[in-house]
Amino acid sequence: MTRRRWIADEGSGDTAALVGEHAAHLARVLRAEVGQQFDIATGAGVRLGTIISISDDRVEFALGLSREVKATPQVTLALAIFKFDRMEWAIEKCTEIGVARIIPVIARRSDAHLAGAAVKRLERWRRIVHQAAEQSRRSAPPEIASLVKLKDLAGVLPAGTRIVLAESEEKTRLGEVLQFRPGEIALAVGPEGGWADDERAWFRESGWLAASLGLTILRAETAAIVATALAIETLQ
Repeated sequence: MTRRRWIADEGSGDTAALVGEHAAHLARVLRAEVGQQFDIATGAGVRLGTIISISDDRVEFALGLSREVKATPQVTLALAIFKFDRMEWAIEKCTEIGVARIIPVIARRSDAHLAGAAVKRLERWRRIVHQAAEQSRRSAPPEIASLVKLKDLAGVLPAGTRIVLAESEEKTRLGEVLQFRPGEIALAVGPEGGWADDERAWFRESGWLAASLGLTILRAETAAIVATALAIETLQ
């Protein structure tokens, strides 16, 4: 049976701990007991953890053998702001798939009220990716970066291949663009309605490659998930 994995809130030497609501879920909801074992991810890797003490707001582990951890493909998703419930579903699923970093982008067609409220959602999004990372047995959650406007996106991206999804069947398919492109990949997914004309021009002038996901027009959250899955499969 595969052990459940937890991402430690605290860690030092051969001990680690979950605290607050994180610990309460394990202690109260899952009714953990002293002596139970889980995989515990710390900043130094993943180790076998044995519970040595439990309270409502703190669960402590003694750390044992190290567990093998595969390297995470370096895929950054630049995701334009759109309706929060669907955007958060995309964030959760892209985390499960293995995205390394998510950058929320204020696009011209992002709803102004959503764009204004998005900064207050950052902590919620970070909780979502933390929970999704544990559920999918990742050793760390992806980074949720601060919001940026599209014109400032280039300044916060790592070096590597940059691909913008285009709603055109005439564009080269994403799978073909990804071939033979090792290293880090950045994907840009627009809001509902797609990127505006001046934004598409910005991508062209900035050297981004344009790629299509096929003959049908996908909703933003579907496009983000499909594109992330294709990119990670290519890098693995």
